[in-house]
Amino acid sequence: MREPLISRRAFAAGLAVAPLAGQQDGWVSLFNGRNLDGWRAAEGPNSWKVVDGQLAADGPRSHLFYAGPVRNAGFKNFELEVEARALAGANSGVYFHTAYQEKDWPNQGFEVQINNSQASERKKTGSLYNLRNTYKQFVRDGEWFKLDIAVRGKRVQVRLNGMPLVDYVEPVPAYIPPGMEKARRLGSGTFALQCHDPGSKVFYRSVRVLPLPDDLATPGGENVAADDVFRRIIDLGVRGYPMADLHVHLKSGFNLEQAIAKSQRDGLMYGIAENCGVGNAVTDDAGARAFVERLRGQPVFTAMQAEGREWTGMFSRSVVALFDYVFTDSMTWTDNRGRRMRTWIPREVGTIADAQEFMDTLVDRAVAILEQEPIDIYVNPTFLPDQLAKDYETLWTEARRKRIVTAAAANGVAIEINDRYKLPSPSFIQMMKAGGCKFTFGTNNAGAADMGRDEYGLRMIDECKLTSQDFWVPLAPGSTKAVDRKGGMLKNA
Repeated sequence: MREPLISRRAFAAGLAVAPLAGQQDGWVSLFNGRNLDGWRAAEGPNSWKVVDGQLAADGPRSHLFYAGPVRNAGFKNFELEVEARALAGANSGVYFHTAYQEKDWPNQGFEVQINNSQASERKKTGSLYNLRNTYKQFVRDGEWFKLDIAVRGKRVQVRLNGMPLVDYVEPVPAYIPPGMEKARRLGSGTFALQCHDPGSKVFYRSVRVLPLPDDLATPGGENVAADDVFRRIIDLGVRGYPMADLHVHLKSGFNLEQAIAKSQRDGLMYGIAENCGVGNAVTDDAGARAFVERLRGQPVFTAMQAEGREWTGMFSRSVVALFDYVFTDSMTWTDNRGRRMRTWIPREVGTIADAQEFMDTLVDRAVAILEQEPIDIYVNPTFLPDQLAKDYETLWTEARRKRIVTAAAANGVAIEINDRYKLPSPSFIQMMKAGGCKFTFGTNNAGAADMGRDEYGLRMIDECKLTSQDFWVPLAPGSTKAVDRKGGMLKNA
């Protein structure tokens, strides 16, 4: 297995801590493989059994709390290692800093999510539930995986099969989402495993802990501030909105390690995109494969930005299918006189003698893209060249807007709410919502300097009354990718 890119740096601080006095390697097993000694089940005790040396969660809702002698079941700083296997559609979790509770979901402590393919829950295995969510399935149903959960001071880190997935520092003072005053504050407590429902079958074959001293300082310091955007991202994540920026570029000194660190700091999962097409960094299958391989084993989505209308003849269906999703825009096209232009470059656009003809041609090209090309997201949507941008609201007439909305909705293409260009406009977004379109967040950054936190998209949620179900997530259970539906127009494999 390839070593995760940021394991040595972002996750190294504080990991090498001397074991407590009287321990050997410091690790203590909390499950003996034979029975439930040291554990106490709540609400549905019959949902827990030991089968073939494994803790089996199978039945009505129940939580199994550690109540054994290790540290008197009270842990503040620790490393916890759990080996688990979830069957198809299963939902479960690992709690820490919690306390025994007879009924309902634990209202104290934190949960690390276990959910590979359960369709009604977007937060996938390894999420620090509601605080730092991941929306991509990294583990196949039925396979064993390892969760490593580390708490030191105000810092929580989660690794999934060695991949650094969560790096959360609780702000000082702590920000607690409304209604969760006990459940999301770092302190101390025991561990618990979750049996979510009768359809969720999960097995645990190892649960072991490395207790650490209570007085450990927070690695990296306690300098995180909970500003309005920080709080907004958490609040929306609690309400089921997918906090993911699906249009991020590694450019101008913004490398993969920096991107992952910022993603985990801000609470926005990233989709890292490569420009693929004529005149871009990747122009063939070999380059596309190399990009996908570069991101393998990293906590990000992998995206193809298809550039220009020639891209469908440059890449094969089998290679395009390696990406988690594909997006494009209508910023590169050929006009009615055979002139290819990139509409963000004024010298290529030239003088627009007839704005109405330009708009009609732009809409024709955009609709063709939405109807014919195998894309999942329409990005930089409704962009106009500089000389027309001031008349955006009038040039985008109702008839032109309807054509875009109808084509996007009918072809299952999500619309990006773009932070760089502040597009589409609120009035256009409202029409898109009414027309059945789904949305995503996207930055389209030029480098590190303009890599924000999708503030425009966050604002549009309120202004346009967007719900969590108005947003699209890549690779959602039961969905298909555009390349599966329209891959026939790509170059043969």
